[in-house]
Amino acid sequence: MEKFKAVIQYDGASYCGWQFQPDEPTIQDEIEKVLSRILKSRIRIYGAGRTDSGVHATGQVAHFHALWRHDTEKLKKALNSLLPRDISVVGLEKADPDFHARHSSVSKTYTYSVLNQSCRIPFHRLYSCHIPQRLDMELMNLASAALVGTHDFAAFGAPTDGTPSTVRQIYSATWCASADTGLLSFSIRGSGFLRYMVRTIVASLLRVGKREIDVDKIRIILESRDRSLAIGKAQACGLCLSRVDY
Repeated sequence: MEKFKAVIQYDGASYCGWQFQPDEPTIQDEIEKVLSRILKSRIRIYGAGRTDSGVHATGQVAHFHALWRHDTEKLKKALNSLLPRDISVVGLEKADPDFHARHSSVSKTYTYSVLNQSCRIPFHRLYSCHIPQRLDMELMNLASAALVGTHDFAAFGAPTDGTPSTVRQIYSATWCASADTGLLSFSIRGSGFLRYMVRTIVASLLRVGKREIDVDKIRIILESRDRSLAIGKAQACGLCLSRVDY
């Protein structure tokens, strides 16, 4: 029995998140069913992050144990031949016995995409949030700077299972724009994230971009640790788990 590390991409639009839920389609369940079929035994897979319903990933990482006597590339090809077309294993390798997809990670990077123009683009509807009102990206970047560092993010999210602390370290948080696509992209890299943390942060930053609240309001909300002050969550479709580092 050996441990394997997989890098997975998925379109989360048709799924109720990563983690298994009874009677609901999830990414974990789809991969486990295919692995169990190939390996002819019950296989459990453990992900680096529990993405929510409708959230995507280009760099999700997971690990599992398996008895596989053939080339690793053959297992990867077998997986991709049987998985739904909106899930793909883009990397597969043997891992050290002490590797854990979640606990061994040193940082995760999420990106959030916003289509910031008056007219909707149908091809972006599943992968970005449409904001027709012009956003001030400079103000959003100024507000984002307050998030960098080690803080208690209780105002922006709920603790995850097994990790009751709401303190997290954010290494970077920046907005950039693409002149070609009309998309604004928010990238945030941190030691870990609370449940709904990124989407709640984005919702507050969008209010800054719309000039509904001042730049300093983000710092005030953060320091308050009061969940009621961070209003709403940005749409799930714009969020993507981009990278997990070890």
